[in-house]
Amino acid sequence: MTYTPENGFPYYFDLVKDMDCPSLFSDSSTSTLLNSISEEKAVYSYAPDKWSIKQVVGHITDHERIKMFRAFLLSRNEQLELWGYDQNSLVDNSRFDELSFKQLLTDFVNVRKASIGFIDTLSEKQLRLKGMARQYEITLEDFLKSIIGHERHHIGIIKERYI
Repeated sequence: MTYTPENGFPYYFDLVKDMDCPSLFSDSSTSTLLNSISEEKAVYSYAPDKWSIKQVVGHITDHERIKMFRAFLLSRNEQLELWGYDQNSLVDNSRFDELSFKQLLTDFVNVRKASIGFIDTLSEKQLRLKGMARQYEITLEDFLKSIIGHERHHIGIIKERYI
């Protein structure tokens, strides 16, 4: 079956399923690409109703921050559904376009460092814990991988439509 972004977890997981978490989270290709974008270009949006590059980067960072909190709960064996969120509301109520692109990139890097620090504390047993993401039962490891799948999805859009 072919998944789309609307399917959530399975689509994002499919983008990275054959890689391990430490490699995914330590890959610097996203940072390298984003650091090549100028402040002027970062405010660009390819259509009136689409996010600017700044907003996309802020969204990627917010997504990782939210998902890592959920991953933390799952790692502590909290049996809850890993619920969704309204991405448009979060972006609409942010200050992403008011902040410098450098500030947004620093936030992205800081969140990633915290994510790596957390992942480094996890045991193999914790990575195998299962939880629910929408209607899908998934392991913590697969849930973590989907965070980078989500990032790759948006970086692909930046490459295709923004730069």
